[in-house]
Amino acid sequence: MRSVSVFGVTGSIGAQTLDLLRRAGGAGAFRVVALTGGRNLAALAEAAREFRAEVAVCADEGGLAELRERLAGSGVAAAAGAAAIAEAADRPADWVMSAIVGAAGLVPGLRALRHGGVLALANKESLVTAGPLLMAEAAAHGARILPVDSEHSAIFQALAGEEIAAVERIILTASGGALRDWPLERLAGATVDEALAHPNWAMGQRITIDSASMFNKALEVIETREFFGVEPGQVEVILHPESLVHSLVGFRDGAIMAHMGAPDMRHSIGYALNWPRREALPVARLDLAQVASLTFRAPDEARYPALRLAREVMARRGLAGAAFNAAKEAALDQFLAGAIGFMDMAGVVEATLEALEPEMGAANLPRGLEDVLRMDHLARQRAGEIAARIAGGR
Repeated sequence: MRSVSVFGVTGSIGAQTLDLLRRAGGAGAFRVVALTGGRNLAALAEAAREFRAEVAVCADEGGLAELRERLAGSGVAAAAGAAAIAEAADRPADWVMSAIVGAAGLVPGLRALRHGGVLALANKESLVTAGPLLMAEAAAHGARILPVDSEHSAIFQALAGEEIAAVERIILTASGGALRDWPLERLAGATVDEALAHPNWAMGQRITIDSASMFNKALEVIETREFFGVEPGQVEVILHPESLVHSLVGFRDGAIMAHMGAPDMRHSIGYALNWPRREALPVARLDLAQVASLTFRAPDEARYPALRLAREVMARRGLAGAAFNAAKEAALDQFLAGAIGFMDMAGVVEATLEALEPEMGAANLPRGLEDVLRMDHLARQRAGEIAARIAGGR
């Protein structure tokens, strides 16, 4: 019986992970160690009871009393706050899903690796902010990181049995998000609700807006370099509105391996859960005759400036990834609050990177987690100041 923990169980990835665990036998087939969640305490408590978790942790310390009440009599311990989430990661588990959104997922992911098991990584921010630290921690403890982003899972699968030295290029596909067909001049006025109307994927609020701005893809570009060890110039992005080809790998002999499937995150979650085997998954099978055609086009960087910023971050190296992610998260907070416009988010991130250049360049490689967290704090603070100036000038 494998022991598992799921960090971010109340989000989209976490809920789909529970679905696959349930279909594979649930509490009768897995020993569930820890489940953590956000504000949806009802869903967290329900999952903890169903899977008979050892501990359930909510991110907000103010929710502890309610969580304890919901778990009364279940035998499941309740805890709350960032420190409690980190302590939950200290509990050994064979397989850990890291699906906490944002930089908050970094610490529990690092701690989970110390047990030498499998970390199923849906938290792309971990590699963007602290890729070398994460990979070194995995190597030091004999742990394995498996990608759960659909794009990186596709790349991982396309590389099975191949040498990374034979790779010529990696092509990440992008849906283009909810606003991909809008006239460029309309983008500045896009609302939160409009940016959330994704045509293909059912995802959480933040990642859906990141898809519309392509900041999500920008993070994935950086993550690709960190995870697979390729050069920045080998990573490409192409728009693929159908979202059926999840990514492609081009080799030096001219061959391209593509991973195809319906737009369902249970493909990549299930692959990570069952690896190195392939098991049956409850996902739609493609009817290629019905699909009939696939379309691809180059992304317009005037529409998606996040892609240019990602390349600049890879060139800067050092702590630039940590600054980029923190500024992006802060800018998104301001857009969600209605303080800045949709296109202002890229402006906030770019200005933050410029302001913090002396502190984050190649000469400032992170020596430890403290360096990453310090840059995260600085970037959030600076991005907030820049966003406030933009808001004041509107």
